[in-house]
Amino acid sequence: MDIRGKSVLILGGYGLVGQAVARRLMQEKPREMTLLSLHRHEAEEATESLQSEAQGTALQTAWGDVFAFTDVKDRPRRELFSDRALRTRLIESLIEPLSDAAAAQYYLYQLITERRPDVIVDAINTATGIAYQDIYKTSRNAYQVLKDGGDLRESLETLLVADYVPQLIRHVQVLYQAMVKAGTRAYVKIGTSGTGGMGLNIPYTHSEEKPSRVLLSKSALAGAHTLLLFLMARTPGGPITKEIKPAAAIAWKRIGYGEVLRGGRPVPLYDIDPERAQPAAPGSVFRPHDAAAGTPTGETLKSVFIDTGENGIFSLEEFSAITTGEQMEFVLGGNTGHDVINALDNAVMGPTYRAGLMRHWALEKLRALENEKGVSSVAFENLGPPRLSKLLFEAHLLRREYGSMDRVRDSAPFEMSLRAAARVTTDAACRRDIISIGIPILMPDGRVLRGPECKIPPTTRDDETFEVTAERLEAWAGAGWVDLREANMARWRDRFTRIREEMDSISERDTSSRFLRDRQFWGAEEKIQPGKVVGWIFATEEKGARMK
Repeated sequence: MDIRGKSVLILGGYGLVGQAVARRLMQEKPREMTLLSLHRHEAEEATESLQSEAQGTALQTAWGDVFAFTDVKDRPRRELFSDRALRTRLIESLIEPLSDAAAAQYYLYQLITERRPDVIVDAINTATGIAYQDIYKTSRNAYQVLKDGGDLRESLETLLVADYVPQLIRHVQVLYQAMVKAGTRAYVKIGTSGTGGMGLNIPYTHSEEKPSRVLLSKSALAGAHTLLLFLMARTPGGPITKEIKPAAAIAWKRIGYGEVLRGGRPVPLYDIDPERAQPAAPGSVFRPHDAAAGTPTGETLKSVFIDTGENGIFSLEEFSAITTGEQMEFVLGGNTGHDVINALDNAVMGPTYRAGLMRHWALEKLRALENEKGVSSVAFENLGPPRLSKLLFEAHLLRREYGSMDRVRDSAPFEMSLRAAARVTTDAACRRDIISIGIPILMPDGRVLRGPECKIPPTTRDDETFEVTAERLEAWAGAGWVDLREANMARWRDRFTRIREEMDSISERDTSSRFLRDRQFWGAEEKIQPGKVVGWIFATEEKGARMK
């Protein structure tokens, strides 16, 4: 389609994909281009960054929640859900038939019918936006109220507004009706596979489950969304409809150093005197949310980061882990025959050669910034799961103490435990970085260093408490606590031993491409590289390797 002189609307124009699409489309000289983002400052920043490349295209901004009504488009969804009158309005909008008047209440409808774009590129991660409302958490809350014999009205209403399928269907209906009225000629969706191209063995999840139900909900919604767009593409009178579905981690927006944001807000730093560690012995009580735990430092988390756009800001080692071989890799066939799975399998965008080359450059830039700023970019807990952050920080502590895998193999677990604990005790910066992102530190004597929030165990409400049992303690330590006990140090020594055995099993004369992780991969000095090591753990120890 020739877009010269046409009007273009980019949904999600602040993100990595939206910015890349805008830059490419401006080369075709559209008459005007509107960049929409959730927040005003994002939309204005996106427009400003593209102004020098406009080449005569008039750039416009728009902002707000495309799933919301126009009059509340700038209010957080959680705030809307807590308002009884708004909950009622939302429920009625989802369960009643969609009239023209009802469609006109939605911000997305008004935006499209007012701007009348010829082309819409949708780079919003719709599946994430809907699925991460977490219907399981709202269901547990409602069920608990039911068991307690309480008033079900509020929890049931919250459950109704969080229901995934009605929201997705209503979104597609509003979008379609708006495009028909506006005369939009083409709609291109940048979709998602939900797991970055990995399967049900994906290690990057959001709770003690692997994979979590919330993550599977995202994939389920992504698939349902694709089939709804498939129907839209077959509807006479509608726009030409296409979906591009990457099945790997998409590249990056920028590399830098500065304040790390989580959920759009800075991460406050907390510290704790190691002498004030909490007991975590069986029979004690553990509260994941405790405002009195940890001391605010008045500072925020600052580090070297890579901004991956829609997926968030990652540390050097998080980025290294997810993009290493057999993990999500970067933007190879199993199925055959004429079935829908085969069609999807051959249509998704897998890892690319160019991205592999650029990954090397990104890691070099990140490491150079680490050295320049004197920081360690280990984990921010933006990517998830807490187990990833736990493993990265444990590997980082061993790197600080021992440097190489060979030196760890020659050490006793008891000594490793004492040295790691001493490092945490004396290195306040490292200690603050760990506890401030919600990862507790389990000391060799069983006491816990922590901040006001702990990611593990997961909670359904802020005042929830758990009795500590031996079984629970082991589960929590494995799922998302930095574990400095002797038994865990023995696990790390065994891992490095297995890595050495893998290297030794490869003949030095074998220089073929048969093996992914050979001596060259790990380096002659066997320096501990947390991202690489955790990628190996997820792929081999936890059977979380991608197959395509």
